[in-house]
Amino acid sequence: MAVLTISRQFGAGGATLGKKLAELLGYIFVNDEIISKVAQKAKVSPDWVKSVEREAGGKLQKFIGAIVPRRLVDRILDDRQGYIDEEIYVDLLSEIINKIADEGNCVILGRGGQYILKDRKDTYHVLLIASEAYRVQFMEKQYNLSHNEAIRAIAAEDKRRTSLYRKIGRADYDRPEHYHLTLNMSRVNLDTATGIVQSLILGNSSLAKANP
Repeated sequence: MAVLTISRQFGAGGATLGKKLAELLGYIFVNDEIISKVAQKAKVSPDWVKSVEREAGGKLQKFIGAIVPRRLVDRILDDRQGYIDEEIYVDLLSEIINKIADEGNCVILGRGGQYILKDRKDTYHVLLIASEAYRVQFMEKQYNLSHNEAIRAIAAEDKRRTSLYRKIGRADYDRPEHYHLTLNMSRVNLDTATGIVQSLILGNSSLAKANP
């Protein structure tokens, strides 16, 4: 019942690798489903959750706080209209990712899973990095983007990622000591990376069974 989290620099191929590993291992691949679950719990639209993820500096929270008195926040989730801010978002994110991990046999892409699940047994954390040139080329090829579109997409997602980890209270998300494995996708092809991660999970699972 292993769990794999994949953290990545945008354009390093995290979704591609995650889907391939999930298929090979017979795991569930979890990506934007997390946003939908957070939105459902908070009774807001997925777009609102995405805006909370993107917003840097807490401006959205301050804006909403000026409209919705803070004293309502304790009961707002029971109201029909719903509400979400940074604090609620982080709480719900942690709750949902832990519930997904409880089921096991899943690949979780992004959303701070390496921190939320850092103390869980049978959980493996992988970081994918790559040069900017590789990331741009990957986005052009994989998603049929122009060169400028790829650059803009990477810049926007890098900003979203920075904002997300600021909300979680972490700024060290690319430091290798947080992960079982760090792969530079500029230097390792997808098939090789898949084999390495698969060996990490299956090898450790076999070792755990042999030494209960």
